[in-house]
Amino acid sequence: MRIVTGDERTFQWESAGGLVVVRMDAPGEKVNTWTGAALADLARLIAELEKRGKDVEGVLFLSGKPDSFHVGANLRTVLETGLRGHSVDGPGLGGLVATVHSLFSRLAALGVPTLAAVNGPCLGGGLELALAMTARIASDNPRTVFGLPECSLGLIPGGGGTQRLPRLIGCPAVDLILRGRVVPAGTALALGLIDGLVAEKDLAAKARDFLLEIISGKGVLQRAEPDFSNLDSRLAEAHRQVVEAARGRELPAPGLALKAMREGLRRTLAEGLEIERECFLEAAATPEAEGSINTFFLKSYQDKALADVPPGFSPKPVKKAAVLGFGTMGRGIAIDILRRMSIPVVVKDIPEALQAGTEFVRNTLDGILKREGRADVDSLVDLIKPVSEWTHDFNDVDLVIEAVFEDPDVKAEVYRELCVVVPRECLIASNTSGIPISRLAENVSGPERFAGLHFFSPVWQMELLEVIRGEKTGAHTISSLLHFCGAIRKRPLLCNDHPGFVVNAMLSPYLLKTFELLESGVTIEGIDEAMVLFGFPLGPVKLMDEVGIDVVHAALTKSLGRRPPVILENLVRAGRFGRKKSGRGFYLKDGRVDPEVLPLIPVPGQPGDYSRHGIQDMLYHPFVQVGRELLAKGVVDDHRSIDMGAIWGIGFPPDKGGPLKWADLTGLSQKLYGQSFYPAAPGE
Repeated sequence: MRIVTGDERTFQWESAGGLVVVRMDAPGEKVNTWTGAALADLARLIAELEKRGKDVEGVLFLSGKPDSFHVGANLRTVLETGLRGHSVDGPGLGGLVATVHSLFSRLAALGVPTLAAVNGPCLGGGLELALAMTARIASDNPRTVFGLPECSLGLIPGGGGTQRLPRLIGCPAVDLILRGRVVPAGTALALGLIDGLVAEKDLAAKARDFLLEIISGKGVLQRAEPDFSNLDSRLAEAHRQVVEAARGRELPAPGLALKAMREGLRRTLAEGLEIERECFLEAAATPEAEGSINTFFLKSYQDKALADVPPGFSPKPVKKAAVLGFGTMGRGIAIDILRRMSIPVVVKDIPEALQAGTEFVRNTLDGILKREGRADVDSLVDLIKPVSEWTHDFNDVDLVIEAVFEDPDVKAEVYRELCVVVPRECLIASNTSGIPISRLAENVSGPERFAGLHFFSPVWQMELLEVIRGEKTGAHTISSLLHFCGAIRKRPLLCNDHPGFVVNAMLSPYLLKTFELLESGVTIEGIDEAMVLFGFPLGPVKLMDEVGIDVVHAALTKSLGRRPPVILENLVRAGRFGRKKSGRGFYLKDGRVDPEVLPLIPVPGQPGDYSRHGIQDMLYHPFVQVGRELLAKGVVDDHRSIDMGAIWGIGFPPDKGGPLKWADLTGLSQKLYGQSFYPAAPGE
C-alpha cells in the first residue's frame, strides 16, 4: 500500500505486508541533504511508523538519487540558522541538533530491524542516519564512500557520529572522525561499518533479502563488542597526529571532537549525545567554523569552470597545443595537457632542455598515472613533439602557451616569431606571473586572441589557474580558455589585467613585508614559525626557498617594476637562487637556517621587537589591503575571487575562509573600512 505520494516530500514510502520501503529523494536537488523540510518529512515518517507499531516488521531505506545516498547537512540551512550565540537548550542551532538527535534516536528505538541500502556517497549526517539503523549494506559502485568530514569544515559530527560510530567499530572511528577521512565501501566493510557489499544492480533486491533475514532472526549480524580498554592512549595519539598534521596548531574542531568521544563514550548513549551537542555548538561558535564553511562554498563556486561562459557558446576546439619553454613551468603545463586531454603537444626549447624535460615529463607522468590506476604513460609521452626551431609542427596548433623566461623583451621576440608560423585563429596565452598582458599583447598580431594563463607550480598538483583578460582580449578568447581550463580540471580565477594579477599582487607585499621584518632584526625562524602557526603550509622565507629566490627577484623587478630589497639583491648576487633551484638559499637540507646566509642580511642598529601576533598582523594585513584595492580597481568584481586566489594560489589557511572573510570574522574590515566585504546573506 502506497502511504505517501507527491514530489513535495523527501521521504516517500510504501508498504508491502510488514515491510516498509522508504525512498529518499529531495525534490529539485541533485543530492539528498538535511534541510528543515527534510527533517520535518523524516519526523512525519517516524511518527507514522511508531503509530503503526507491530504492523511494521522492518524498514528499508534507499535513495532515489542516482549514485548518491545522502551527503549530510545542507550547510546553507546551518548558516541560515546561525553559527554563533546558541545555547544548548535554546532554539536555533541548538534546537536543530536536538531535533536531529531526537529523530535518529526514535528511529533507532522503533523496535524493528532497519536497514540502509547505500549507493553513492554516504557522508556526515547521511552516515549518522545510517548509523541509527540496525544494519547497513552497500553497492560496489566506486562512488560509494562513507565518512564524517565535519572536522574539515570546522565543525564536529552533530547527529550522533561521535557516539554511534565508535560504539559500532571501536577505536578506528577516532581517526575517521578527526581527519574527516572518507573511505570506500570495501574499507567500510573491513571496518565493520557496513554489513554487506553487493553488485550495484542487485542492491535493492539483495537489501530486501538481507532485511528479511534479519527479521527472521537468522543471525546474519555478527559483531564484536568494541574494545575501549586503550581509548585514552588512542585519543592521545590521535590528538598528537592531528596537531602534527596541522603543523603545531590546536584547531578547535578536532579538540572538541576528542572531548565528545573522551567524555561521551564512558557514559550512556543518551548522555553521550548531550555531550556531543554541547561540543558541536562550541565548535560552531568559532570563527574557524565559519571560515572553513566559506572555503567550502568557495570551492563549490570555483568548481564551475564555465560559469562565466555565455550560454550556447561554441568554444574553439583544442586538438593540438604547443608549449614554449620546457623548464619547470613548461614541463608542468605539458604534463597536465597530456594527462587530461591526451592531445599532441609541441614543445620548443634548446636541445638540452628538451631532452631533460621529456625525461622529467615521462617520470612524473608515470608516477601520477600509477596513482590514478592508469598505465598509458608511453602513449602519452609519444604525443610530445620536441623542437628547437619554428618548424611546420606549429602550422596547425590551436593553442600556444608561452612559458619562457620572465622578461618582457624575451617574450616580445618570441611572439613576433611565433605569429609568423601559427594559424591566424590560433589562441596564444602567456604563463607570465605578473607582466601586464596588455603590454605583452603589443607584440602579438591579432591581440584579441591573446590572454594570460598563469599556472602555479607544481602545475599537476596546484588547482588554481588565473585567466587574465587584456585590454584587447576578445570575449571569444576568454570563453574558449575557460573551456580549456575545464578540460584540464583547473579552478579558474578570471580577472582583468593588472601588474601581478590577483595572486602575485597579494603575494608581493607579503614578501616585501617579510624582508622588512628581516631587516628589522626578526629571525628567519621566527617569521616562518609565526606564519605556519597562523595556518600557512610554509612560512614566507621557506616559500621563497621553494619557488626560487631568483623568481621572486624577477617578479618584483621585471613584472612589477619594484626596486628589490637589499637582502634579495644580496642573495641573487651571491648565486643563492633557492635550495631547490641552486642548492643554496635560506635553509639547509636538514631544515636549519644556512649560517652563510646571515651575513647577507643587514643588521639593524636597534632590532625591532615583534611578538608572534605582531608578525602575523604585519604579514596578514597587506592581503586585506591589496584585496580591497583590486576590487576598487575592477581587477575582479567579486570579493570571493580574492579569497580563492589567496587560498589556492598562496596557501592562505582554508579554516580562515580567505583574507577578506577572515577580516570580516575578526572585525578588521569594520575597523579599517567601516564595512564588511561579504554580504550578510548566508553562504555568500
